[in-house]
This record gives sequence, structure tokens and C-alpha cells, in this order.
Amino acid sequence: MNVFFEESGDFKAGSILSQAGEAFQVELPTGKRTKVKGKDVFLQFSAPEPADMMEQARAVAADMDLGFLWEVAGQEEFSFTELAAEYFGGTPATHETAGLILALHQSPVYFQKKGRGRYKAAPEATLKAALAGIEKKKQQLLIQAAYVEQLKQHQLPDAFKPLARALLFKPDKNGIEYKALAEACEQLQTTPARLLLETGGFASAKDLHLARFHYEHFPKGTGFPELPMPVLPDDLPVADVAAFSIDDVTTTEIDDAFSVTPLDDGKVRIGIHIAAPALAIQRDDAIDQLARSRMSTVYMPGDKITMLPDSLVDVFTLGEGQTRPAVSLYTVLDTQDWSVLSTETRIEKIPVASNLRHNDLDALVTEENLAAGAGEYPHKADIAYIWQWALVLEKARMAKREAFGLKPEQNNRVDFNFYVENDVVSIVRRKRGAPLDKMVAELMIFANSTWGKLMADHGIPGIYRAQGVAGGRGPGNWTARMQVRMLTHAAPHQGLGVDQYAWSTSPLRRYTDLINQWQIIACVQHGITAPLVAPFKPKDADLYAIVSGFDAAYSAYADFQSGMERYWCLRWLQQEQARQVDAVVLKDEILRLSDIPLVIRMPGMAQVARGAQVKLDILRWDELDLSVEARLLEVLGQTDLGEDEAEDEADADADADMSEEMSADSEAETDVATSEDAQTMPETEPQDAVDTGLNAV
Repeated sequence: MNVFFEESGDFKAGSILSQAGEAFQVELPTGKRTKVKGKDVFLQFSAPEPADMMEQARAVAADMDLGFLWEVAGQEEFSFTELAAEYFGGTPATHETAGLILALHQSPVYFQKKGRGRYKAAPEATLKAALAGIEKKKQQLLIQAAYVEQLKQHQLPDAFKPLARALLFKPDKNGIEYKALAEACEQLQTTPARLLLETGGFASAKDLHLARFHYEHFPKGTGFPELPMPVLPDDLPVADVAAFSIDDVTTTEIDDAFSVTPLDDGKVRIGIHIAAPALAIQRDDAIDQLARSRMSTVYMPGDKITMLPDSLVDVFTLGEGQTRPAVSLYTVLDTQDWSVLSTETRIEKIPVASNLRHNDLDALVTEENLAAGAGEYPHKADIAYIWQWALVLEKARMAKREAFGLKPEQNNRVDFNFYVENDVVSIVRRKRGAPLDKMVAELMIFANSTWGKLMADHGIPGIYRAQGVAGGRGPGNWTARMQVRMLTHAAPHQGLGVDQYAWSTSPLRRYTDLINQWQIIACVQHGITAPLVAPFKPKDADLYAIVSGFDAAYSAYADFQSGMERYWCLRWLQQEQARQVDAVVLKDEILRLSDIPLVIRMPGMAQVARGAQVKLDILRWDELDLSVEARLLEVLGQTDLGEDEAEDEADADADADMSEEMSADSEAETDVATSEDAQTMPETEPQDAVDTGLNAV
């Protein structure tokens, strides 16, 4: 005797070996034995054999007209035997009854299970809706299959064109477009990003990198909403100076300028003038909220995303021929020894006489020409005064730095400026520490330190950058202890060699500087009552939130800038058809090209000493994943990269701050605009080179 039964939701047939009460020991056609409860047995039969019966039952189920069966069933609950008798007439064969049960069980759209062997036909409305859904799904599968074929032929379906960004960065995994993309990628053994790039979903790898960054950090776009223009104070005095700025040729957000006024008795007054948007922007107003949402201008070679709209920047930028509001720090100096006799901060308007550009002056304003008084260029006498003071400031900082237990700064580092026009990139080497760089850096550090002390002396918080801990060079993790931290109270920045350091000189492009400018203005205008009226009071919890948000945004912007610089380095290789290039070994298998700031890893490379100059053969590169493959051709020589690697790594943070001051506004600078780490991978920072040079966007 044989039985037809249900086990774990599946129907089976087998031969009875034994019976104990209502339980059966059954052998399946496969030879497997199983225990079957009597309640799970639907049919008992002697012929045909179980395997043959199941084959015949499946054929019956496959041929059954479900629509007709649904009509025959009516709307009342029924048992399978009742429906089998009505559907087949008379006494149906075993395989017919079994086939009917299979059809009922496999068609939940038509029949709802109500109990053991009992079913009920689905209501007509429910059935129609379900059948419509099934038909829709069939059509979607056909469309999906067509999408897959188009993608495999490297053709982008029209439906994908407005969805490319969403499909890559935030896909709806239930959508047929994503399913088609995933299936095509699996068949082609590629990635969604690469397939969308190859099929024209993105015009270029550059556009894909930009789209990814915009989608994550500027999901509503990089444009600005309509904002009311701020009202400028009309009672500011106009300073009797002829100010001038020193910036890269691409700079538009001109935050800082200088003035020099010779006085009697061998004294001189040097003014450091900072654009003053804080005079018109108020905490929590629409412009402030916009600036806070961005936290900083985003820089990349050939482009930028500004923190503030151009219309607002134009009101405050220190443009040539304009008279603009400024926060000015005046310092009276004795030119005999360049000692500081007095400092004073004023809120005023300043006439801007000139916007000087590095590109025009670097070849003229050299240490040799400054020492000899040679060359002709604008503001020559003023620059000579500033140069003398900058040298004294640098010497004092270095002494302070060494007093903190740090070795002198490295002076042999190289910066790289990126210029992009019509997708053609120029990468220009520029030795750090050129006179104009040094002048700007030293005076900005002086201003940031002086204003940081001003806020601390008045008892109001600000946003400070601190490096190092008390106790000098004691035991412990040196690099970790020397990382730059952002605090709301004054603390030493040992890497720069100052007792306190508060970013305050770039309020048009950094939100931290705008906040500090509000606080500085409160000190100047209200004196000892500043803690009562400053926008941010002591222990203001919102200030901590701003510090945290700024850190996160600044780090993300730095990673993006580093990635885009790497992209343009790869474009330079293509553009220059560079194949055999010189490089320097930074550490183990990490090398940096000599002509451009491109760092590559060469796994398995023969061991070469750190600092070795080598020649490489560039085999291939990928602008999408920003990878490079190369092989070592020969070792050319040796370069000294410094003795203390751990300190070099720790110095990277201070070096980044120094870079900020050297050309804070330059969109063209490689390692200046946003990076907390040293993006140019100077030869004294091998580990930093690994961290920043190998990150893919």
C-alpha cells in the first residue's frame, strides 16, 4: 500500500513499510524513510507506483485550467475530494485527485487554504487585483530583461539617464532599474560605477567623483537660495591707509590685506586687515544658517564650492579700488630690533589700493632682492618692512617651538599648484617658504595668536586650535599626543610655537573664523562686558556642536580635495603621455613622483632605502578608482627625508596650519585649502603620504 501525504509544506508519495496506530513508517522513491502522521495522509493507493503517481499528478496539475477550476469551486469552502469529484466527474483516479491538490496548493492567488485539505476560492475582486499584479510583474521582468541586454551592449537605457546618480549612490534596490544594473554587472563582471561610466551615465570619471561628493554633502545642489543682502554699518571710520593683499591669481575670496605706515623715531605701524562679514551677518540669521550648513569653502583643482554666495562675498572681499569693512590689528614696532611696542584692534573701513598676485611677484620678491633692495614692484617699501618683521616673528616662533621640545621646522618642502582650464591641467612646483609666503604666514599667525589672547583675556570662548600637551617630550604615543585639536578655550599650539592660536583671518571661507570674528568684535566694542553681550557666552553648548560639525565637514572636504588632486595627477599623466618618471621612496613600498604630488603603492617592490630617488615605468592607471600600477626601473640616488619619522608624522598637523597661513585663500594650492593633513606629501611626512595619497574617492 502507498500513501500521498504532506510533509513540511510539500506533497510526497511513498510505500508503507509499517503502521503503528495512526502513524506510518514510509519509504520514499529515493530510498529515504520517514515517519508520517495519519493526519498528514491525504490518499492511500495500491497502484501505480509512488514515483509514477507523482509524475502523473504533476502533469495533471500543470494542465489544469485554474480559471475554470476557480469557477467550478464556487464561493463556499470545500474539501479537495468534493472539488475533485465535481471537476473530474464520478470517482477520479488517484493521480487526478493528487494533481488537483497540487494545483490548489500551488495557486494561493486563486485558492485560500482553510485547513487540512480544505480551501476556499478567492473573492473575485481580490483575484482580479492579484492577477493584475502578476501581469504587471511579468511585464516588469520583460522590461528588466531588456534593460539588462542594453547594458550588456554598453547602451544606457533612456529610463536610466535621470536616475544615474540615485542608482549609484542611493539606489532603490526593489526597482527594476537597480535589479537590471546589478544583473548586468554580475554578468559582465564589473561594478555599477564602471558600467554607468562606460554607458554614458556619467560624462567622465571627474563628473562621477563630483556627483558622489555633491550627492553626499550637497544633496540639494551647490547653488544658493535667494537671501536678503545684509545691512552694513554706515558709521565706521575710514582708515588712513593704502592696504594691499597678497594672493594667488585664482583667489576671489580675499580675506586679508596689509598696510604699512612709517612713524617718527624709527617706528612703523603695520596693519593686518581682515574682511569683516561678522559686522553684517548675525548669529542664527539666514546667512549664518547657510554658512553653518556648509562650514567651509570646498576647494578642488579648477573649481570650488564657496561657503557664502558670490553676491555676499563681493560685498566684503577686499577688492582692489574698494573701501571695505574690516577688523584691523595695528602693531607699532621699533625698527631697531622689531620689538612690538603696542597692538590695537579697530573696527573700520579700509581703502584697498592693490591686489598683488604671487604669479606676478614671486620671481621679483626673492630673499636676494629683498636683502639688496633690488627689483621694482608695487608696495616695495611696505613689503620690505613686512619682510623684516616676518623674519623676527619666525625666529621667535622657532625659539618657542624648541622650548616646547620640538625640533625646527623643515624648510625644504615643496608645494604644488593646480591650474585647470578646459580640462587641461597644469601642476606647478613651488618651494614653500618663499618670501611672500612667509610674510603672509607669519603675520596671519601673529594675528590669530593675538586675537586668541584677546578673547581669552576678556573671558569669552572662541574656537582655538591646539597642539601638544604639558610635560614636553615625555614617554607615550608621541604622534597621538601631538595631533591638532579644536578647543573652545586657549591652549598652546606647540607645532607653530605660539601660546594660543584661533583661526580668525578667513571669515569669508571658514565658519570658525566667522564665529571668532563675532567674538573679537564683542571684545573691541564692549571691553570687560564682552562676556555679557558676545554671541557665544562661556560654556555655550552650541559652540561644542559647531566644533564637532566643523571637524567632520572639514575632514570630508579634505578627503574630497585630496581625491580630486589625485584624479588630476592621473589626468596629467595622460596629458603629458608620461611613462617613465622620477620618484622618491617615502616608506617601504610607498613612493611619490617628483614632478607631481602623486603617491603610489608598489606591492612587492624590491627593498629600497627611504629617500631613494628612483625611475619608474608607469604601466597603467584608472581614473575611476584612482589606482596606479608601475614598476621599478632603476635607483638613481639618495635624498635625506629626515631623521625622526615619528616627529615628522606629528609635525604634519602643524605643517597644515602653517600651510593655511601661507596661502589661505588660494584655490590652486594643493595642500592649503582644506586639508588637516599635509596633502603634498612632503618628503618628511612618509606616513601622512600613505594616508592621503592612497585614499580613493
